[in-house]
Amino acid sequence: MKKGTAGKAAGRPRDEAATASIMRAALELADEAGFDALSVEGVAARAGVGKTTIYRRWANVWAVVMDAVLANLTQMAPIEEHPTARESFRASMRSLAKAYRGKAGKLLRPLIGRAQVDADLRQAVQAQWVEPRRRIARKVVRRGIESGELREGLDADVVLDALYGPIYHRLLVPYDDAPLSDEFIDRVIDHVFGGLERNTAGGGGSLPAHR
Repeated sequence: MKKGTAGKAAGRPRDEAATASIMRAALELADEAGFDALSVEGVAARAGVGKTTIYRRWANVWAVVMDAVLANLTQMAPIEEHPTARESFRASMRSLAKAYRGKAGKLLRPLIGRAQVDADLRQAVQAQWVEPRRRIARKVVRRGIESGELREGLDADVVLDALYGPIYHRLLVPYDDAPLSDEFIDRVIDHVFGGLERNTAGGGGSLPAHR
């Protein structure tokens, strides 16, 4: 049976407390010492549990950290729903960028790198983070089309790639003067929505000049 995520842990209070303690310990150690020094033994010692308690839930220490990071991100940066698609994505993307400017971004970079060669981690990212968010975000796009805010015929997945792709590019591919700032998010929103909106007159259809 494939091990993986904390969601497979039993629901008993003791198990929930142990899971929370393990994930907290993994985040603390990853932040303090980095991934090179991270081990199941170290996490178990910090959490006050035996190694077998960890291995019953996760295949390796990377899986522990991934679960912990994704759980935090889900709380810190949900997909928000506002009256318009533009404002829904502006608020949601600002929250995500804020999270990525902090410890979550620092930890997620090596985790995404590891996921390229670890099928279990890659599946965890997709199942716990990417797809649940995209399901909600697709609905935001479709409501925008139905309300007349966005033009007909848009591919919701391409819209989401256009909006969120720049965030992950800056997170994972470093280059000079590329902060994940609120100003950057606003510029992405204005540029992308300039091509999405049905009626661009007075609604952000003209793109701001790049400095």
